[in-house]
Amino acid sequence: MNQNRIPLYEALKDFNSKHPISFHVPGHKHGLLFQDSLRDFSQILKYDVTELSGLDDLHSPEGAILEAQKLLSTYYGTKRSYFLVNGSTVGNLIMVLSVFRPGDTVFVQRNCHKSILNALKLGKVNPIFLDPEFDESLWVAGGVGSSTVEEAYHLYPDAKGCILTYPNYYGLASSLEKTINIVHQNRGLVLVDEAHGPHLRLGYPFPKSSIEFGADIIVQSAHKILPAMTMGSYLHINSEFISTERVEYYYSVLQSSSPSYPIMTSLDYARYFISTFTSEDIQYTLRQRDRFVDDLKKIKGILVANGIVEQDPLKLIIRYQGYSGYELQHFFEEEKIFVEMADPYQVVMVLPLLKKDMTYFYKDTIEKLKKVLNRHIYKINPTNRLQMESKQKINHLAMSYEEMEIKPIEWVSFDQALDRVAAKMIIPYPPGIPVILPGEIIDANKIAYIEKLIQNQARFQGNTYHILNKEIAVFKK
Repeated sequence: MNQNRIPLYEALKDFNSKHPISFHVPGHKHGLLFQDSLRDFSQILKYDVTELSGLDDLHSPEGAILEAQKLLSTYYGTKRSYFLVNGSTVGNLIMVLSVFRPGDTVFVQRNCHKSILNALKLGKVNPIFLDPEFDESLWVAGGVGSSTVEEAYHLYPDAKGCILTYPNYYGLASSLEKTINIVHQNRGLVLVDEAHGPHLRLGYPFPKSSIEFGADIIVQSAHKILPAMTMGSYLHINSEFISTERVEYYYSVLQSSSPSYPIMTSLDYARYFISTFTSEDIQYTLRQRDRFVDDLKKIKGILVANGIVEQDPLKLIIRYQGYSGYELQHFFEEEKIFVEMADPYQVVMVLPLLKKDMTYFYKDTIEKLKKVLNRHIYKINPTNRLQMESKQKINHLAMSYEEMEIKPIEWVSFDQALDRVAAKMIIPYPPGIPVILPGEIIDANKIAYIEKLIQNQARFQGNTYHILNKEIAVFKK
């Protein structure tokens, strides 16, 4: 197929060239009602249409959307690929609900996104959580070791599959090949939340995609690295053992019946952008990145950290001596530099994929960083490391999802929560990876970790008032 095509954009452009008059939804009427107050914003709205003649239908594609999704599947080398307009969140829900049945035992990487956990609850499966390996260089959790998966199968030989996150928020991408082979040898299916890896299809020096390793079904957030709009993601079926019928049922049920044409068009463009990316473009991107890194390293107190395992070069992890990542994030924002996320030790920058001769704000960023860090001189202080360890690598919930639905909850102090069963997630956001899961026993190490996050002014998603008041929701005894 001709990857130089952008079929959905072409259909919309042709549609708009005919100066259509709207007597249909949406109510902004091709942006007309925005023009007096928000003229600049109104420009994109001529592409915000609905399922009109010639513009196809995401839930029953036969024209431009079908062609765009076929181009997507051809590029990634999958059995079938789909546009997602509700983000990777809906993709994770579709994956879990379409592959597993209520009561199935499923292995789940413990440092997964909250959307996976919500999917497990909706699907009423029996999750067995596998603790990831700890990266000693970055002081963060990485991927699940293959030996942990082997041990899990000895304990739970009837497990139906494994849900993995690859790469993680920090770009760490430990090889999945052995792990996927173990799951397949045990007649299981592998689901991968590859939200941070839509660009890995480019190949070296980027880590390999889980598609190449043989994962059965994969979700990617096109908007995280590729030039797609927020909420634009991809879902890939990569195995004959995945039921297309079940996937498409949940795809229809869970996605909006009024999908955004701007988001879909940006997904079509994102596929075009990466599929026409050349080796020359890759080298140009990396040269710009390396110069930026070299300039960062010349700033006293700045450290660019690298993981032990393979790492995505577009994820840059920056530390500033004597300060937490949250403090460093605040310093950056004083000069209107906004990073992706912070943790107690560092910040994460997501760098752009640049085609040859594209320019980015690298030089301006260096000058602004020098300026702001002159106001916050680095300090020679040791960094206190905090690692959230569990007593064992393989853990199950203390209470089933069915039990949790009928049990009353109460809020108690951190001290009173020890050895109780958690009723709600506690989620630092970003990255949206829960520290505490509903249904698990709360131990002292988890509480100490949350207290450290509070001390470092971490942001939490949901129930913030209670958390900052050192309260945790537990199920009543």
